[in-house]
Amino acid sequence: MLNRLITMAAVAAGGYLVAKQLKKNKAAGGESSVKESITVNVPVRTAYDQWTQFEQFPTFMDSVHEVRQLDDKRLHWKADVLGKPVEWDAEITEQIPDQRIAWRSTTGKLNNGVVSFDSLSDKRCRITLTMTYQPEGAVETIGDALGAVRLEASGNLKRFKEMMEQRGSETGAWRGTIKDQGPATTAH
Repeated sequence: MLNRLITMAAVAAGGYLVAKQLKKNKAAGGESSVKESITVNVPVRTAYDQWTQFEQFPTFMDSVHEVRQLDDKRLHWKADVLGKPVEWDAEITEQIPDQRIAWRSTTGKLNNGVVSFDSLSDKRCRITLTMTYQPEGAVETIGDALGAVRLEASGNLKRFKEMMEQRGSETGAWRGTIKDQGPATTAH
């Protein structure tokens, strides 16, 4: 009897949280957002330089199968969203070395955001991911309400941290600057 009451209370609480998140999403025009940060024990330049290696995202992003860099500003993504394969194109709208990379989708999955890099010391930095996205359909909406995207983002940042702290160095770098007007290339 007690187990049944606990189960019913858990289901009710879960239903309440899902309903609350669905109401919040509806008020925001169906958009959701996530913001996650992590401290990484490498210099900010090292973390930033590795993050510019977009085609290596699948090594630490679980649901990402492929990122193909089409040019300095455009990327093509292949990933799974709650087990469903999806593809989209994204455009880098701002890129400032050792500070931030901002993007927006141009086809497919609606999403945009920014990854910011803050130096905490000579050997430590904070990476903050802020992303806005639009869940599609009932499964994505419920998954979003249950925090699936937040968990995915947090896990991706943790895997990036582990990879960087084990490796200690980046595998490459792109040090160019991009503003909405276009890239000012200073690649290395």
